[in-house]
Amino acid sequence: MEKNKLTNSEWEVYECLWEEAPLTLAQLRKRYVQRTGLAVSTAETTVLRMEKKGLLRVEQGERAKLFYPLFAREQAVRRETRSFLNRVYGGSPLSLMSAMVDAGEFSDKEIDQLYAMLRKEKEKRDG
Repeated sequence: MEKNKLTNSEWEVYECLWEEAPLTLAQLRKRYVQRTGLAVSTAETTVLRMEKKGLLRVEQGERAKLFYPLFAREQAVRRETRSFLNRVYGGSPLSLMSAMVDAGEFSDKEIDQLYAMLRKEKEKRDG
């Protein structure tokens, strides 16, 4: 899974595809440029590199190749989160939360939501 870690540019391509798929290379280039403000050539290079790396599902359409995301957004988010936790916090979600609490990152509403999520998870485990 780590071999499929997305770069920032690749993440932007996926964002385009998660919004709507399939897209042709021309459609992907246009959306990528709109999202990032980067050059058309950068968009094309990124998409073609991703195709070569096997990060996209590609089918031949009537007139052009059609590009699909290889995995769902939720899968990518979980993988990126796990990678970040491992790299920065030694794999500990508690260390991340502690750092955020210490920095005063949570609003009262967010704290209430965290309590609710944790209670729900605990109830699920207690059966």
